[in-house]
Amino acid sequence: MAAPELISPRSPRVAAARRLAKRNFRGKDRLFLAEGPQAVREAAGHRSGGEPTLTELFATVEAAERYADIVGAARAAGARVHLAGEDVITDISTTVTPQGLVGVCRFLDSPFDAVVRSRPTLVAVLANVRDPGNAGTVLRCADAAGADAVVLTDASVDLYNPKAVRASVGSHFHLPVAVGVPVERAVQGLREAGVRILAADGAGEHDLDAELDAGTMGGPTAWIFGNEAWGLPEETRALADAVVRVPIHGRAESLNLATAAAVCLYASARAQRTGGAR
Repeated sequence: MAAPELISPRSPRVAAARRLAKRNFRGKDRLFLAEGPQAVREAAGHRSGGEPTLTELFATVEAAERYADIVGAARAAGARVHLAGEDVITDISTTVTPQGLVGVCRFLDSPFDAVVRSRPTLVAVLANVRDPGNAGTVLRCADAAGADAVVLTDASVDLYNPKAVRASVGSHFHLPVAVGVPVERAVQGLREAGVRILAADGAGEHDLDAELDAGTMGGPTAWIFGNEAWGLPEETRALADAVVRVPIHGRAESLNLATAAAVCLYASARAQRTGGAR
């Protein structure tokens, strides 16, 4: 059997994939890029709206051999697989050192109403988070903590920004994410679903340790995380049932967004597993 032919760098398929590095084209095509073996493996096993999420896979010959199981899973999912030279992968990829696999995926965000109907018990709400790496990392933290969903408000970064996808390390494909939701609607919908709303803020009047000691953290909870530089505006803080700070026991000035999110989400997850008891 003859070796499969490498796709040309001038192919329309390559051009279509390359343009997904830009937000306007992602929105128009409702497609995004997933790079590297972990993200592509997760995409190959994921379905959204009853359809396979992964539509195409570009792979170098070396990567196709090294990750034959992933390529096989992509084909089994119905994705079109293209063998590509290093120049094609470099052209499509948004990373400095591509790993030889780039997948094209369908958008997979969930309607906010569906998130609310699922009666979530732990939710991360990203309000005005602008750095894609932070957004992806918080999504990964929420996934690791066992959260039921993540909500990105209409003022937050694009969920499908390549840096956000890389930072989530496959967590995009693990839990529902609603996007473009006004923060007021997010709070109202979650509260009506019986979820307590906590705003994470370094200047919060409630201490996370004290909340845990008081046994108030065991119920359904949504954490609102704000902008990396200026946190949460007063009008957003006012929407919450409580504004909670992560205590700083050492001499650090503060925690960065992703670290604070991990601490808060894991605190809630532990309290919920133990019924909020000390």
